[in-house]
Amino acid sequence: MESSGPRVVAVGAGLAGLGAAQRLRGHGSLRLLEAAARAGGRVCTRPFASGLAEMGAHWIHGPSPGNPVFCLASRYGLLGPEAAREENQQVEAGGHPPMPSVTYGSSGKVLNPKAVREARDLFYAVLASTRAFQGSKEPPWPSVGQYVRAEIARTVPTMARGQEDARRLQLAVLAACLKLECCISGTHSMDLVGLEPFGEYVSLPGLDCTFPGGYSSLAERLLSDLPEGTVLFNKAVRTIQWQGSFREEGDDARVFPVRVECEDGDVFLADHVIITVPLGFLKEHHQEFFQPPLPERKARAIRNLGFGTNNKIFLEFEQPFWEPEQQLLEVVWEDESPLEEPDADLEANWFKKLIGFVVLQPPEQHGHVLCGFIAGKESEHMETLSDAEVLSAMTRVLRTMTGARPALPARPLPRAICRSYPELRPQGIRACPRPGACSAPAGTALPTPAAPTATWPSAARGTTSMCSHSPCPRTPATPGPCSSCSPARPRTAPSTPPPTARCCRAGERPSDSTSSSRRPSPRLSPEAAK
Repeated sequence: MESSGPRVVAVGAGLAGLGAAQRLRGHGSLRLLEAAARAGGRVCTRPFASGLAEMGAHWIHGPSPGNPVFCLASRYGLLGPEAAREENQQVEAGGHPPMPSVTYGSSGKVLNPKAVREARDLFYAVLASTRAFQGSKEPPWPSVGQYVRAEIARTVPTMARGQEDARRLQLAVLAACLKLECCISGTHSMDLVGLEPFGEYVSLPGLDCTFPGGYSSLAERLLSDLPEGTVLFNKAVRTIQWQGSFREEGDDARVFPVRVECEDGDVFLADHVIITVPLGFLKEHHQEFFQPPLPERKARAIRNLGFGTNNKIFLEFEQPFWEPEQQLLEVVWEDESPLEEPDADLEANWFKKLIGFVVLQPPEQHGHVLCGFIAGKESEHMETLSDAEVLSAMTRVLRTMTGARPALPARPLPRAICRSYPELRPQGIRACPRPGACSAPAGTALPTPAAPTATWPSAARGTTSMCSHSPCPRTPATPGPCSSCSPARPRTAPSTPPPTARCCRAGERPSDSTSSSRRPSPRLSPEAAK
């Protein structure tokens, strides 16, 4: 690993760390230290049903030459023929690639597509108008949520041409649109997302695509391109001394300013260190992690940046109850309105934050699998529940929504469930500790999860994923820009979980299981998620 030139240590082998290692090849010597037993970080693919489930990042959004992920995937030959077509790369979807969808209401009926489309068009027009306030010193409202609600309230008198029932339906659809935007922005409420910087997100052209071999194939190829021995796994870093004069034993000629000490006692000296660890870890540990402490401007950035909670819920069915052409099953609770406060009883109503289900495509590869998306405090509450409780709630939602059709008979129920369940997030990841500090739910620590049916230790430090066989707003004073862990079009990266695990079905238990007491799909047009 030694060569002439600077010696660099990078901490964290997610895509950021792997990307840094790629760029530094041939420019000195490099060690990449990863606390987990695998590379990829919040990119994680693992088997589920007859195919694969993406626990974290799912789509490449805007797959076109301006997208570095798309360029890497193309160079490595990891995409299907459709994604590589130039026509697909040139489609201007504006971040809202269309997906054939059906919208179910809580009355048990499929909602009128025209009414749904009108409400959606209004919502996305209002959302697009937020760009006018980028860089504004005095935006009309501090948060995106407040601005959107004010604009909706302004249009209510003319909505649905004054027909009260149609107006209530469109308001319910608008409430569902706000939930989708929470998933996309990785936040509990759009009231926690600053209006002024919201327009910074830019959508690239191209129809969103997936990796046929799983998103993890990208991390695996990046890893395999590095010289053997570059990445050291299970190397959790304890402290980084970054303003010293350190010498290796027996070599007094060379002085290094950086000393990286690992939990197992190993020490690495370097000229430079690159840190790519999760924001949550930095929030909890930056004061003792860096010696001397970071300058105040960097510490302030760590404190003020925010993140939220997104989770996926995968359900496998023996036979589909949806039509073959449907790719998205949307959920609208018809008694809700964006102009009314949502019910705060998480225990009773957490599942109402679910935006719906994406149908994993193609069924020949994945089986008959739905992937649901949920964000915010409701998502965190879901983490405290057992698989049986979540499965029961999902079945109840599906029965409610399809109640007017014989779509879900008494049997079969979903026969397997899998969740992006970070029982222990990468060390230090918690909801933000200081009210008003960021865009995540303020002042909330993640609850301790209830014992699941089975869990698998995650290779990602402190995260686990679980899956099992089916058993028969508070607004901060100064909202900040949101960073997202969403598999949608996040403003940072997606959520995590692990690599080696297979799902329990028909009472199976994996031999390596252990018992143990977070724009979702592509930016849907009705839509889908980074």
